Amino acid sequence: MTSDALPSIFSVTPSIGVSSGIGSSSGHSVHSGFFEIIDNALKSVSDSQQASATAESSFVAGMPGASLSNALVASDRAEVAWNATVAIRNEVVSAYQSIMNMPL
Repeated sequence: MTSDALPSIFSVTPSIGVSSGIGSSSGHSVHSGFFEIIDNALKSVSDSQQASATAESSFVAGMPGASLSNALVASDRAEVAWNATVAIRNEVVSAYQSIMNMPL
């Protein structure tokens, strides 16, 4: 499987080192870079879900150029992106709970 086959949510991973602001004197760029990465990832998931809905409705309406295969591929991409988002959220919640359960 090539990296081109992965959903766009994974395309934000290489930019972590670039936009993290490592070495800066203030932590502001680190936080804004982190939130920017999260925001871009969530927008990417939302865009893939919207593209899936558009492809499905175009196929159902019988629009020229719309095909079942395009609708299914768009739907699968949106599903993979959503599942990855939920998995990441679950890991973050688990890490938070582990930290909060640490003894002082």
